[in-house]
Amino acid sequence: MTVYILCFTLFLVGIYGALTKRDLIKIILSLGIMGYAVNLMIILFAYKEGASFAILVRDGINSNMVDPLPQALILTSIVIELGITAMLVALSIRLFQKYKTFDITKIRRLSG
Repeated sequence: MTVYILCFTLFLVGIYGALTKRDLIKIILSLGIMGYAVNLMIILFAYKEGASFAILVRDGINSNMVDPLPQALILTSIVIELGITAMLVALSIRLFQKYKTFDITKIRRLSG
């Protein structure tokens, strides 16, 4: 139970950073923290105490094994998060080239 609370706390740290910080780089890092917290929570939900790997055995079907579907979903999620992070970093670099700052309040004031 403690692990779930810590994972939720990590998600709350990401939300706090995304909502309160004004620096674009800190916001991007906060979104990454939120994504990793969600990935960790999904893996924790799929965990079984004393279960074995999801592989075939010679004797037949292994009844006590970990479900491989959440693991595959997390691998897909990691790739998608990497693409989103790369896009956000490229966007923030272009904004820095145009406005010479990463502060979103100054970018809002200069736009128009």
